[in-house]
Amino acid sequence: MTAVRPSLRVEKRLLGAGRVTVIGMDEVGRGAIAGPVAVGVAAVTVDVGRVPQGLADSKLLSASRRDALVPVVQRWAPTAVGMASAEVVDRQGIVPALGQAGAAALARLAETGVSLDGAVVVLDGSFDWLSRAVPAALLAGVDPLDVVVRVKADRDCASVAAASVVAKVARDALMVAAHEDAPHYAWASNKGYGSTAHYDGIRSVGTHALHRTSWLHQASSVALDGFEELGAVG
Repeated sequence: MTAVRPSLRVEKRLLGAGRVTVIGMDEVGRGAIAGPVAVGVAAVTVDVGRVPQGLADSKLLSASRRDALVPVVQRWAPTAVGMASAEVVDRQGIVPALGQAGAAALARLAETGVSLDGAVVVLDGSFDWLSRAVPAALLAGVDPLDVVVRVKADRDCASVAAASVVAKVARDALMVAAHEDAPHYAWASNKGYGSTAHYDGIRSVGTHALHRTSWLHQASSVALDGFEELGAVG
């Protein structure tokens, strides 16, 4: 598959309209049945350099290419990743979990020295799940944080593509590490998504603390077998 090359066209338009910082944001793991949902951010300003060669939406890149891109992206722009656990997904639902992970990513970005004053978030998708989740304390003393939603922003906005890459690599690393403790779920290969081997492991040994049990209960109502490819990428 040929990767679509993202550009800074949207970011430069927003910067030209007076924004100080454009923060690309994307989620990873929304469709998984195990593990956290992760949200990545990448912040660009008017002096941003050329888009890193080979940067694309993380779903269009091989694992090795994503891994190689992370240090390049981190030199190109400040980045951060926030996560919300499977427990949060079960207890509060996926939308609040995304909001919590996004707010955590913004907080970590601010800790690196990126000011949120005069910033705008470009959020991949068609629904703003972020705004209500950002705590007032994080925005104390700054202008209200605007959020622009854009369908397929991870394909055409370089900051959002960068955010998707750092989030995907961070979440995948967590799931690979978890595989050592629970190899029967094949997390090293499926990263918590619903593969055949993953469901076989659930049938064989039951669930793990990293499983989103409410999602498995929903799946069991129509038989696990019909959900083997649920969320195979993301």
